Amino acid sequence: MAHPTNNEREAHLRVLADKLLFKVKRSGERFTLTRTADVSKPVRHERLTIDQAEKLLGNWKLHGLGGG
Repeated sequence: MAHPTNNEREAHLRVLADKLLFKVKRSGERFTLTRTADVSKPVRHERLTIDQAEKLLGNWKLHGLGGG
């Protein structure tokens, strides 16, 4: 089974982020995830690798829209 390319991983990351109400900004090989909807104060994670961003969104998905 072939491993997904970084472009495929980023596309999946953006789809999941959108479902979880995060905005994604890419700067070089790093990502910033920001969420302002349905939170008491903005949630922002900066300079994440794609692995870190996928893990963060996976945790939000597992714990529901509350993220924790």
